[in-house]
Amino acid sequence: MTQRTFGQPASPRPDHEIQRILVVAAHPDDCDFGAAGTIAGWVDAGVSVSILLCTHGEQGGFEDNNREQMPTIREREQGAASAALGVTDVRFLPGHRDGWLEPSWELQRQIVEVIRDVRPQRALIQSPERRYDRIQGSHPDHLAAGEAAIRAIYPAAENRYAWSELIDQGLEPWHVSEVWIMAHPQVSHAVDMTDTFDRKVAALQAHASQTAHMGDQLEEFLRGWGARVAETFGLGPGRLGESFQIMDLG
Repeated sequence: MTQRTFGQPASPRPDHEIQRILVVAAHPDDCDFGAAGTIAGWVDAGVSVSILLCTHGEQGGFEDNNREQMPTIREREQGAASAALGVTDVRFLPGHRDGWLEPSWELQRQIVEVIRDVRPQRALIQSPERRYDRIQGSHPDHLAAGEAAIRAIYPAAENRYAWSELIDQGLEPWHVSEVWIMAHPQVSHAVDMTDTFDRKVAALQAHASQTAHMGDQLEEFLRGWGARVAETFGLGPGRLGESFQIMDLG
């Protein structure tokens, strides 16, 4: 029997033990920058992946004349990016403004609703803890989405007395047993995404409103980032990785 220390950093469970994964992020493109190669690998392993975005990312982009259309543009781009990874279930929460996201009770309730609907064994979320060595990964909306997601995962999603009206909607309590955290200050695990790297690049190229200005430098940037992770975790020469903190919730 494998000994587990619940609620502490842990090694991941084998993918064959996982049927469903929910990814929660603040903006379109967040999960693609942080974990697209890993998500593509999960899909290839036969795992059902759902992506939940808390905002439409309307403050992103560089075209002032397209500002009113930005929510629609970014929703369309996320659909194309997710399709490159093999993900078809992409959801956007209503009522939350890009740049103004807070871990409010309403945001937590909405995430609980999706958790109980998807019933994931594994959740991938953003870090609620700020990284001062790479502040770009700790956008305030990212921190808010991470905090709301972890509060929703525990205890609310598994507590039948938290938003009990959800039970009347047929959404019974659900326990998420494993949490993966992107951009955490202390990562404990790396995934070798060398074989899915091209799909990560394709996913981020699909976010043209955010990445088209980078041209060929986008792939160069992603490859360098992945190579540094691979070197840090000893994945081997020429390999590319993505890194996470993993929490075992039992």
